[in-house]
Amino acid sequence: MGAVEDEQSLAAFLRTVNVGDVLTGTVAEVTRSQTTVLLDAFAGDPIGIIGPLDCSWRSESLEAGGRVSAEVIAVDLRERQVWLSRSAAENPQLWAYLRALRPGQRLSGLVAAIERFGVFVDLDDGPDHPVFPGVGFISMPELSWRRFEDPSEVVSVGEHVTCEFLVFDTYNGEARLSLRATQPDPFQQFARRVHVGQILHGSVTKVVPIGVFVRVADGIEGLVHLSELAVTTVEASGDVVQIGDEVTVIITEIDLQRRRLALSRRQAAEKIWDLPPTASGNPSDPAG
Repeated sequence: MGAVEDEQSLAAFLRTVNVGDVLTGTVAEVTRSQTTVLLDAFAGDPIGIIGPLDCSWRSESLEAGGRVSAEVIAVDLRERQVWLSRSAAENPQLWAYLRALRPGQRLSGLVAAIERFGVFVDLDDGPDHPVFPGVGFISMPELSWRRFEDPSEVVSVGEHVTCEFLVFDTYNGEARLSLRATQPDPFQQFARRVHVGQILHGSVTKVVPIGVFVRVADGIEGLVHLSELAVTTVEASGDVVQIGDEVTVIITEIDLQRRRLALSRRQAAEKIWDLPPTASGNPSDPAG
């Protein structure tokens, strides 16, 4: 019965906690993955959790038995935990700015740093970040619609960019941004000009175990599955084509939601063989 009562007491306490509340407590344990806190308002179990990155925002480290004051950034009812942030309590101006942002809002700033995992942006109207080069951050997928190997292919340090706000990342205390959301999606434009069954010409850009990728337009690549590479059985993609080879393919599927283009070299060959000589023309024009 005691366990049931404790669970009910915890559930009742969690219902009183709101994001933005500042709670105090005693550090129960410090590990590499998190710091647990025994909250003054609920002394039953150490349900307060401070993430590892947040612990690095201050020069002094947390130790078991130490006192801490932090802001609630999330309440996990299923796991019975309260996620806390010392940085939120210590940087109210930053948190107030980030909370006021709305998805879809356009924000501008200077590219402050380029890392292998994304780009930091020093926002024009944003406060300084206590750790990162900028309050704004663009992850690799949100930099461009087109494929690239390095972020420096898309932006450069000091460049002024305008992005769309996606979400307030409370774990890192930053504004997640999208540069590509401010630009037209070339796949959607391409999809409006072509149709399933249309023959295209392109060049092989990548050979993978399941097939090959073929560039059929600027910034547009489709997958030719291994089974669609030739009219005969193919054991390995590299046995049929190599990177840089020019091939003729036919569109078999256009997936707008996942931005995927399925192609077939086998079906294109079969269709071309069936065409009368006067109908060969130039079937590769995506606008045709």
